[in-house]
Parts: sequence; C-alpha cells; structure tokens
Amino acid sequence: MPRLFVALDFPESVRDKLAEISRDLPGADWVYSEQYHLTLRFIGETDHETFLAVRQGLGSLSARSFYLSLRGVGCFPLRGDPDTLWAGVDRNEDLTRLRHRIESLLGRNGVPPDTRKFFPHVTLARIRESREEWVGQYVAGHSLFSIPEVAIQGVNLYSSKLTPEGAIHTLEGTYPLEGILEAE
Repeated sequence: MPRLFVALDFPESVRDKLAEISRDLPGADWVYSEQYHLTLRFIGETDHETFLAVRQGLGSLSARSFYLSLRGVGCFPLRGDPDTLWAGVDRNEDLTRLRHRIESLLGRNGVPPDTRKFFPHVTLARIRESREEWVGQYVAGHSLFSIPEVAIQGVNLYSSKLTPEGAIHTLEGTYPLEGILEAE
C-alpha cells in the first residue's frame, strides 16, 4: 500500500541555501537537500484504488502560481524535548488557498479530511540526541534566516517508503500551476 503525500518542491538554489544552515547541531540527523519539500497534505497509506483516484484527481487541480518566502527556524514540539528542526514559511494566502483546494480535491477522491492544523514548514533535521539548550542556541543563531520570493509553479505527489536510513521518496505525479513566474 503506497504511503502518499502532496508537496511543494524547491529549485536547487533554494535547496542550497537551506543546506547551508543544515549543520553545526550535534545529534541532528539532517535531511538530504534533494528531499527538502513543503508538505501540503500527508495522506498516509492508501489502497491502490485510492492511489489512482488521488493521482488522477490532482490532474484537475486549478490554482495559480505564486511566490512564498521562507523565514526563520524552529522546532517541534513547541514545548518539551525537540524532535524536528524546520525552516519556517511566511504567512501566505495563496499557499492557504492551494492547501484548501487540495484538501477539497482529496476529499472528493476518497481521502478522509485532515484534522491537524496546517503548519507550513520545511523539515531540516530529526533530532535524536541533542540537548535542548543546543537546539535553542541553533534556533536563536538562525532566527534571521530568510529566502524571499520563492516561485511555486507546481505541486507533486510522492510515495514514501520508510527505511532504517530514512524515508525514500518516489515522485508519482507532477501538477503544474497556472501562470509562469520568474524563478528565484
């Protein structure tokens, strides 16, 4: 059964900038730069019929291209021992509209609604054995991190296989957004 998610990818120049800050935190398992993405909707494990419906349904997605900005870093959970380090995303109405359209489209194709609050971010690392104060120092030291005006011109469907070395993502479909933007 495929384990699916819908995500935005970034151009190499943005991935390179994210990779520049992805170091100097003992105990962090850094995400490979090729896997940086912004998850719009984690779907989870699906049967083959739902997988085909989702893949085909995303083909009817109608939304315009837009720009978003990455800003700052933080960690999950917001209180307690951190386990995920991320780069933040500025509030963006175009992103919110796109997320709502995808959620609606998935619902029409047999995917139950997502009950979790959408918190757009790019995962940088999983924190395995780092001290809370080290994570706090890292977050404070990168609080001014920013990548403005990232062109978002498409949405991707991925399947994911979990392995002891980390997740392996396979591109299952690409869905361009309307309009052409000048890439960063």
